[in-house]
Amino acid sequence: MLRKILSEFADRRAHRRFGGRADEFCSLVCTSVPDALGHRDIRASNVRLRVAEAGSGSPLILVHGMFADYSTWDQVVEQLSDDFRIAAPDLPGFGASEKPPSSRFEYGINGFANAIADLYAGLGLGRAALVGHGLGGAAAIAVAARYPELVSRLVLVDSVCYDVQPDVLRRVALAPLVGGFVFKQLWGRATFRSYFKGRALGKGTHSPERIDRYYEAFNSPAARGSALATLRNTKDTRSVVADTSRIQAPTLVIWGRHDRIYPAGFGQRLAREIRGAGFELIDSGHSPQEEQPRQFSQVLRRFLLNERPSGA
Repeated sequence: MLRKILSEFADRRAHRRFGGRADEFCSLVCTSVPDALGHRDIRASNVRLRVAEAGSGSPLILVHGMFADYSTWDQVVEQLSDDFRIAAPDLPGFGASEKPPSSRFEYGINGFANAIADLYAGLGLGRAALVGHGLGGAAAIAVAARYPELVSRLVLVDSVCYDVQPDVLRRVALAPLVGGFVFKQLWGRATFRSYFKGRALGKGTHSPERIDRYYEAFNSPAARGSALATLRNTKDTRSVVADTSRIQAPTLVIWGRHDRIYPAGFGQRLAREIRGAGFELIDSGHSPQEEQPRQFSQVLRRFLLNERPSGA
């Protein structure tokens, strides 16, 4: 009971009560009192990361996308934990992980990739399958290209990969001077919900409770600053495109047929440009792991257990 109380206090109240020292406080409390439900804190790239763990078997790392956290994989973890040892981190700046200022952490593809590579060591893994969604997919591409010894298999889910016309959210974030103020001060719960319903999830598949959870994690000055820095530093995807040619691990690209952020044609192109990659199209929007978790898990299990995926 004490562990639960302290963990919840650190996660939900520290920012309100301790201001700029919240991450330092939370790191101390959560590291000293491990969560009994399979969550723990690990330092990677000198940043405290919250990691959810479950299951046993072959190691599998699941990396979330923009504005999300490890809970995006909840239903997938339920279906795969009998076969795999699963670790799902919150990226630096997101969820319950530490949210350092930009002067201390490089919010961008390189920074996230390095943090994931360090996480392997923190988890005591030699090699593991790596799954990345959206922003996490771009970081996973970089890890597989630059640290091939770490990645046994690679799965990219509606991944950041090619340039797209900026949507309203990114245009606001990139606007000089006023953009930062609007994003940090005026982007409220209703706008956040509207973004997820209109862009990030398929029609009729949104979970208000999950979206509100994402918003609560986002709604602090440190978290908003981390998200703003990430949006600004991931606009240029040329390094992601360059890294695709260096991937050696067996790769599967999974895409939502109705993705309104990155169209399905991007997934087909990505699968063609990665040597030997397979391609699976799922009847969902941008987040097939949330919208079609059963089908997604079946596709993922088949690939990870060395069954032949369908071709691009």
